[in-house]
Amino acid sequence: MSTAPLPRQYKACVYDTPGKISVKIEMRDVPEPGPGEWPALPHPNQPGQIGGHEGVGEVVKLGSAVADQTTVKIGDRVGVKWVSAICSTCTACLEGADALCQKVKISGYYTPGTFQQYVLGPASYVTPIPDNLGSAEAAPMLCAGVTTYTALRKSSAKPGQWVVVSGAGGGLGHIAVQLSSRGMGHRVIGIDDGSKKDLVMECGAEHFIDIKEHDDKSIAAEVLKLTGGLGASAVIVCTSSNRAYGQGIDFLRFGGTLVCVGMPEGDQLPIAKGYPSTIILKQLTIAGVAVGNRADAVEVMDFAARGIVKTQIRIEKMENLAEVFQEMKDGKLMGRVVLDLQ
Repeated sequence: MSTAPLPRQYKACVYDTPGKISVKIEMRDVPEPGPGEWPALPHPNQPGQIGGHEGVGEVVKLGSAVADQTTVKIGDRVGVKWVSAICSTCTACLEGADALCQKVKISGYYTPGTFQQYVLGPASYVTPIPDNLGSAEAAPMLCAGVTTYTALRKSSAKPGQWVVVSGAGGGLGHIAVQLSSRGMGHRVIGIDDGSKKDLVMECGAEHFIDIKEHDDKSIAAEVLKLTGGLGASAVIVCTSSNRAYGQGIDFLRFGGTLVCVGMPEGDQLPIAKGYPSTIILKQLTIAGVAVGNRADAVEVMDFAARGIVKTQIRIEKMENLAEVFQEMKDGKLMGRVVLDLQ
Protein backbone atom coordinates (compact mmCIF):
# COMPACT_ATOMS: atom_id res chain seq x y z
CA MET A 1 0.00 0.00 0.00
CA SER A 2 1.42 3.39 -0.97
CA THR A 3 1.12 6.23 1.51
CA ALA A 4 1.54 9.99 1.38
CA PRO A 5 4.87 11.28 2.72
CA LEU A 6 4.80 12.09 6.41
CA PRO A 7 5.30 15.66 7.64
CA ARG A 8 8.54 16.52 9.38
CA GLN A 9 6.79 18.01 12.42
CA TYR A 10 3.45 17.69 14.21
CA LYS A 11 1.51 19.08 17.18
CA ALA A 12 1.65 17.59 20.69
CA CYS A 13 0.12 18.49 24.07
CA VAL A 14 2.81 18.64 26.75
CA TYR A 15 2.75 19.13 30.51
CA ASP A 16 4.84 22.26 31.03
CA THR A 17 4.32 22.38 34.82
CA PRO A 18 3.82 18.86 36.24
CA GLY A 19 1.52 18.75 39.25
CA LYS A 20 -0.56 21.68 38.01
CA ILE A 21 -3.30 21.98 35.41
CA SER A 22 -1.04 23.51 32.80
CA VAL A 23 -0.75 22.31 29.22
CA LYS A 24 0.78 23.82 26.12
CA ILE A 25 0.96 22.76 22.49
CA GLU A 26 4.39 22.31 20.95
CA MET A 27 5.71 21.29 17.56
CA ARG A 28 7.71 18.06 17.68
CA ASP A 29 9.70 16.11 15.09
CA VAL A 30 7.87 13.07 13.72
CA PRO A 31 9.45 9.99 15.40
CA GLU A 32 10.94 7.11 13.44
CA PRO A 33 9.75 3.58 14.27
CA GLY A 34 12.45 1.26 15.53
CA PRO A 35 13.72 -0.57 18.61
CA GLY A 36 13.37 1.38 21.87
CA GLU A 37 14.71 1.42 25.40
CA TRP A 38 12.96 0.37 28.60
CA PRO A 39 12.99 3.25 31.11
CA ALA A 40 12.12 2.88 34.78
CA LEU A 41 9.27 4.88 36.31
CA PRO A 42 10.71 7.78 38.33
CA HIS A 43 8.53 10.29 40.13
CA PRO A 44 7.41 12.94 39.52
CA ASN A 45 6.90 13.33 35.79
CA GLN A 46 9.29 15.64 34.00
CA PRO A 47 8.36 18.98 32.39
CA GLY A 48 7.75 18.68 28.67
CA GLN A 49 6.21 15.22 28.94
CA ILE A 50 3.66 14.40 26.24
CA GLY A 51 0.70 12.98 28.16
CA GLY A 52 -2.16 10.74 27.22
CA HIS A 53 -3.18 7.15 26.65
CA GLU A 54 -6.23 5.51 25.04
CA GLY A 55 -4.99 6.65 21.61
CA VAL A 56 -6.46 5.36 18.36
CA GLY A 57 -4.97 5.98 14.93
CA GLU A 58 -3.95 4.54 11.60
CA VAL A 59 -0.61 2.83 11.04
CA VAL A 60 1.34 5.03 8.60
CA LYS A 61 4.81 3.51 8.85
CA LEU A 62 6.41 0.27 10.04
CA GLY A 63 9.77 -0.36 11.62
CA SER A 64 12.19 -2.91 10.26
CA ALA A 65 11.30 -6.57 10.89
CA VAL A 66 7.72 -5.76 11.94
CA ALA A 67 6.33 -7.87 9.10
CA ASP A 68 8.18 -10.88 10.51
CA GLN A 69 6.85 -10.37 14.05
CA THR A 70 3.14 -9.44 13.77
CA THR A 71 0.24 -9.16 11.36
CA VAL A 72 0.01 -5.36 11.74
CA LYS A 73 0.19 -3.57 8.41
CA ILE A 74 0.04 -0.03 7.06
CA GLY A 75 -3.52 1.26 7.02
CA ASP A 76 -4.68 -0.73 10.06
CA ARG A 77 -6.42 1.10 12.88
CA VAL A 78 -4.84 0.27 16.21
CA GLY A 79 -4.88 1.56 19.78
CA VAL A 80 -2.22 2.44 22.36
CA LYS A 81 -3.18 1.47 25.90
CA TRP A 82 -2.08 2.91 29.25
CA VAL A 83 0.48 0.13 29.34
CA SER A 84 2.03 0.85 25.97
CA ALA A 85 4.72 -1.85 25.93
CA ILE A 86 5.93 -4.85 27.93
CA CYS A 87 8.93 -7.14 27.68
CA SER A 88 6.77 -10.28 27.22
CA THR A 89 9.39 -12.46 28.93
CA CYS A 90 9.28 -11.76 32.69
CA THR A 91 7.13 -13.77 35.08
CA ALA A 92 4.43 -11.09 35.28
CA CYS A 93 4.09 -10.95 31.49
CA LEU A 94 3.96 -14.72 31.17
CA GLU A 95 1.15 -14.81 33.73
CA GLY A 96 -0.86 -12.07 32.02
CA ALA A 97 -0.11 -9.35 34.60
CA ASP A 98 1.05 -6.84 31.99
CA ALA A 99 0.98 -3.79 34.28
CA LEU A 100 3.48 -5.50 36.58
CA CYS A 101 6.06 -6.16 33.86
CA GLN A 102 9.57 -5.43 35.13
CA LYS A 103 10.24 -3.25 32.07
CA VAL A 104 6.77 -1.83 31.52
CA LYS A 105 6.29 1.37 29.52
CA ILE A 106 3.44 3.64 30.60
CA SER A 107 1.98 5.87 27.90
CA GLY A 108 2.30 9.50 28.95
CA TYR A 109 4.67 8.76 31.85
CA TYR A 110 8.31 8.91 30.82
CA THR A 111 7.15 7.47 27.50
CA PRO A 112 5.63 9.91 24.99
CA GLY A 113 1.85 9.58 25.26
CA THR A 114 -1.01 9.86 22.82
CA PHE A 115 -1.82 13.57 23.12
CA GLN A 116 0.05 14.05 19.85
CA GLN A 117 -0.58 13.58 16.15
CA TYR A 118 2.04 10.86 15.65
CA VAL A 119 3.10 8.26 18.21
CA LEU A 120 5.28 5.16 18.27
CA GLY A 121 3.85 1.84 19.39
CA PRO A 122 5.24 -1.72 19.42
CA ALA A 123 3.52 -3.74 16.71
CA SER A 124 3.30 -6.69 19.08
CA TYR A 125 1.34 -4.76 21.72
CA VAL A 126 -1.02 -2.32 19.99
CA THR A 127 -4.68 -3.36 20.05
CA PRO A 128 -6.55 -3.91 16.77
CA ILE A 129 -9.72 -1.83 16.39
CA PRO A 130 -12.79 -3.62 14.96
CA ASP A 131 -13.92 -2.28 11.57
CA ASN A 132 -17.45 -1.53 12.81
CA LEU A 133 -16.31 0.51 15.81
CA GLY A 134 -15.57 4.22 15.47
CA SER A 135 -12.22 5.52 16.64
CA ALA A 136 -13.75 7.92 19.18
CA GLU A 137 -15.89 5.11 20.60
CA ALA A 138 -12.95 2.70 20.70
CA ALA A 139 -10.51 5.00 22.50
CA PRO A 140 -12.03 4.80 26.01
CA MET A 141 -12.04 1.01 25.81
CA LEU A 142 -8.23 0.98 25.82
CA CYS A 143 -7.98 1.93 29.50
CA ALA A 144 -11.34 2.67 31.11
CA GLY A 145 -12.91 -0.29 29.33
CA VAL A 146 -10.20 -2.85 29.90
CA THR A 147 -9.69 -1.75 33.52
CA THR A 148 -13.34 -2.04 34.54
CA TYR A 149 -13.76 -5.28 32.59
CA THR A 150 -10.79 -6.77 34.42
CA ALA A 151 -12.14 -5.47 37.76
CA LEU A 152 -15.52 -7.10 37.19
CA ARG A 153 -13.90 -10.39 36.25
CA LYS A 154 -11.71 -10.27 39.34
CA SER A 155 -14.78 -9.63 41.52
CA SER A 156 -16.05 -13.16 40.75
CA ALA A 157 -19.64 -11.84 40.80
CA LYS A 158 -22.04 -14.20 39.04
CA PRO A 159 -25.02 -13.37 36.80
CA GLY A 160 -27.98 -12.27 38.89
CA GLN A 161 -25.86 -11.12 41.84
CA TRP A 162 -25.68 -7.55 43.09
CA VAL A 163 -22.73 -5.33 42.16
CA VAL A 164 -22.24 -1.81 43.53
CA VAL A 165 -20.30 0.65 41.37
CA SER A 166 -19.00 3.62 43.33
CA GLY A 167 -18.33 6.58 41.06
CA ALA A 168 -20.85 5.15 38.61
CA GLY A 169 -21.26 8.28 36.52
CA GLY A 170 -17.58 8.90 35.83
CA GLY A 171 -15.40 7.92 32.90
CA LEU A 172 -14.69 4.45 34.28
CA GLY A 173 -17.86 4.02 36.31
CA HIS A 174 -20.41 4.41 33.51
CA ILE A 175 -18.53 1.81 31.46
CA ALA A 176 -18.40 -0.52 34.47
CA VAL A 177 -22.18 -0.21 34.89
CA GLN A 178 -22.76 -1.23 31.26
CA LEU A 179 -20.32 -4.11 31.28
CA SER A 180 -21.72 -5.39 34.56
CA SER A 181 -25.42 -5.12 33.75
CA ARG A 182 -25.52 -5.75 30.00
CA GLY A 183 -22.40 -7.80 29.45
CA MET A 184 -22.26 -9.99 32.56
CA GLY A 185 -25.85 -10.12 33.78
CA HIS A 186 -25.30 -8.49 37.17
CA ARG A 187 -27.84 -6.40 39.06
CA VAL A 188 -26.18 -3.01 39.49
CA ILE A 189 -26.48 -0.27 42.09
CA GLY A 190 -24.77 2.94 41.02
CA ILE A 191 -23.49 5.48 43.53
CA ASP A 192 -22.50 9.02 42.56
CA ASP A 193 -23.55 12.66 42.68
CA GLY A 194 -27.25 13.13 41.95
CA SER A 195 -26.46 15.10 38.78
CA LYS A 196 -25.28 11.85 37.19
CA LYS A 197 -28.35 9.76 37.99
CA ASP A 198 -29.85 9.80 34.47
CA LEU A 199 -26.58 8.69 32.89
CA VAL A 200 -26.10 5.85 35.39
CA MET A 201 -29.65 4.57 34.95
CA GLU A 202 -29.38 4.77 31.15
CA CYS A 203 -26.24 2.62 31.41
CA GLY A 204 -28.23 -0.20 32.98
CA ALA A 205 -28.18 0.34 36.74
CA GLU A 206 -31.22 -1.03 38.57
CA HIS A 207 -30.91 1.50 41.40
CA PHE A 208 -29.09 4.78 42.00
CA ILE A 209 -27.95 6.26 45.30
CA ASP A 210 -27.10 9.96 45.56
CA ILE A 211 -23.93 10.17 47.63
CA LYS A 212 -24.85 13.66 48.87
CA GLU A 213 -28.08 12.46 50.48
CA HIS A 214 -26.41 10.00 52.85
CA ASP A 215 -23.81 9.66 55.56
CA ASP A 216 -21.72 6.49 55.89
CA LYS A 217 -24.28 4.75 58.07
CA SER A 218 -27.39 5.52 56.03
CA ILE A 219 -25.80 4.72 52.67
CA ALA A 220 -24.84 1.26 53.92
CA ALA A 221 -28.38 0.77 55.18
CA GLU A 222 -29.72 1.76 51.76
CA VAL A 223 -27.51 -0.78 49.98
CA LEU A 224 -28.61 -3.49 52.39
CA LYS A 225 -32.27 -2.60 51.84
CA LEU A 226 -31.92 -2.73 48.05
CA THR A 227 -30.15 -6.09 48.18
CA GLY A 228 -32.70 -7.78 50.41
CA GLY A 229 -30.65 -7.38 53.56
CA LEU A 230 -27.64 -9.41 52.38
CA GLY A 231 -25.42 -6.82 50.72
CA ALA A 232 -23.65 -6.86 47.38
CA SER A 233 -21.46 -9.67 46.06
CA ALA A 234 -19.00 -7.10 44.74
CA VAL A 235 -18.17 -3.42 45.10
CA ILE A 236 -16.17 -1.80 42.31
CA VAL A 237 -14.65 1.48 43.52
CA CYS A 238 -14.03 3.61 40.44
CA THR A 239 -13.82 6.93 42.26
CA SER A 240 -10.59 8.27 43.75
CA SER A 241 -12.15 8.70 47.19
CA ASN A 242 -10.78 7.21 50.39
CA ARG A 243 -14.24 7.49 51.89
CA ALA A 244 -15.72 5.32 49.13
CA TYR A 245 -13.34 2.49 50.04
CA GLY A 246 -14.38 2.60 53.68
CA GLN A 247 -18.05 2.60 52.71
CA GLY A 248 -17.52 -0.31 50.36
CA ILE A 249 -16.63 -2.71 53.16
CA ASP A 250 -20.09 -2.14 54.68
CA PHE A 251 -21.83 -2.77 51.35
CA LEU A 252 -20.55 -6.34 51.00
CA ARG A 253 -22.36 -9.56 51.77
CA PHE A 254 -20.50 -12.55 53.18
CA GLY A 255 -17.91 -13.83 50.71
CA GLY A 256 -18.02 -10.52 48.84
CA THR A 257 -15.18 -8.76 47.04
CA LEU A 258 -14.08 -5.13 47.18
CA VAL A 259 -12.20 -4.27 43.98
CA CYS A 260 -9.90 -1.25 44.13
CA VAL A 261 -9.71 0.73 40.88
CA GLY A 262 -9.72 4.47 41.68
CA MET A 263 -6.45 5.85 43.05
CA PRO A 264 -6.95 8.42 45.84
CA GLU A 265 -4.73 11.47 45.73
CA GLY A 266 -2.84 13.05 48.61
CA ASP A 267 -1.64 11.22 51.69
CA GLN A 268 -1.90 7.44 51.52
CA LEU A 269 -4.54 6.16 53.94
CA PRO A 270 -5.55 2.60 54.85
CA ILE A 271 -9.03 1.42 53.91
CA ALA A 272 -11.31 2.47 56.73
CA LYS A 273 -13.21 -0.38 58.39
CA GLY A 274 -10.87 -2.92 56.78
CA TYR A 275 -10.55 -4.68 60.10
CA PRO A 276 -9.08 -8.19 60.08
CA SER A 277 -12.01 -9.40 62.21
CA THR A 278 -14.53 -8.11 59.64
CA ILE A 279 -12.63 -9.61 56.72
CA ILE A 280 -12.25 -12.96 58.50
CA LEU A 281 -15.77 -13.31 59.89
CA LYS A 282 -17.46 -12.23 56.62
CA GLN A 283 -14.83 -14.05 54.50
CA LEU A 284 -14.26 -10.96 52.38
CA THR A 285 -11.74 -10.39 49.62
CA ILE A 286 -10.01 -7.10 48.77
CA ALA A 287 -8.48 -7.03 45.30
CA GLY A 288 -6.62 -4.44 43.23
CA VAL A 289 -6.72 -3.91 39.48
CA ALA A 290 -4.28 -1.94 37.34
CA VAL A 291 -5.71 -2.32 33.81
CA GLY A 292 -5.67 -5.71 32.07
CA ASN A 293 -3.73 -7.59 29.44
CA ARG A 294 -3.83 -7.92 25.66
CA ALA A 295 -6.58 -10.54 25.69
CA ASP A 296 -8.75 -8.40 27.99
CA ALA A 297 -8.38 -5.45 25.59
CA VAL A 298 -9.50 -7.51 22.60
CA GLU A 299 -12.48 -8.89 24.52
CA VAL A 300 -13.71 -5.50 25.71
CA MET A 301 -13.35 -4.11 22.17
CA ASP A 302 -15.73 -6.86 21.09
CA PHE A 303 -18.29 -5.75 23.69
CA ALA A 304 -18.10 -2.23 22.25
CA ALA A 305 -18.24 -3.41 18.63
CA ARG A 306 -21.42 -5.37 19.40
CA GLY A 307 -23.04 -2.32 20.99
CA ILE A 308 -23.15 -3.77 24.51
CA VAL A 309 -21.04 -0.87 25.76
CA LYS A 310 -21.53 2.65 24.44
CA THR A 311 -19.27 5.19 26.06
CA GLN A 312 -20.72 8.64 26.61
CA ILE A 313 -18.12 10.74 24.89
CA ARG A 314 -17.55 14.41 24.24
CA ILE A 315 -15.05 15.36 21.56
CA GLU A 316 -12.79 18.32 22.26
CA LYS A 317 -9.91 19.92 20.38
CA MET A 318 -6.46 19.43 21.83
CA GLU A 319 -6.30 23.16 22.58
CA ASN A 320 -9.03 22.66 25.23
CA LEU A 321 -7.20 19.99 27.23
CA ALA A 322 -6.48 22.20 30.26
CA GLU A 323 -10.19 23.06 30.60
CA VAL A 324 -11.06 19.36 30.46
CA PHE A 325 -8.55 18.63 33.24
CA GLN A 326 -10.18 21.34 35.38
CA GLU A 327 -13.60 19.71 34.89
CA MET A 328 -12.14 16.42 36.04
CA LYS A 329 -10.60 18.00 39.12
CA ASP A 330 -13.91 19.66 40.00
CA GLY A 331 -15.81 16.37 39.65
CA LYS A 332 -18.11 17.81 36.98
CA LEU A 333 -17.11 15.62 34.05
CA MET A 334 -19.62 12.98 32.97
CA GLY A 335 -18.52 10.11 30.78
CA ARG A 336 -15.33 10.44 28.79
CA VAL A 337 -13.65 13.18 26.74
CA VAL A 338 -11.92 12.25 23.49
CA LEU A 339 -9.38 14.63 21.99
CA ASP A 340 -9.52 15.34 18.27
CA LEU A 341 -5.86 15.67 17.30
CA GLN A 342 -6.39 16.95 13.78
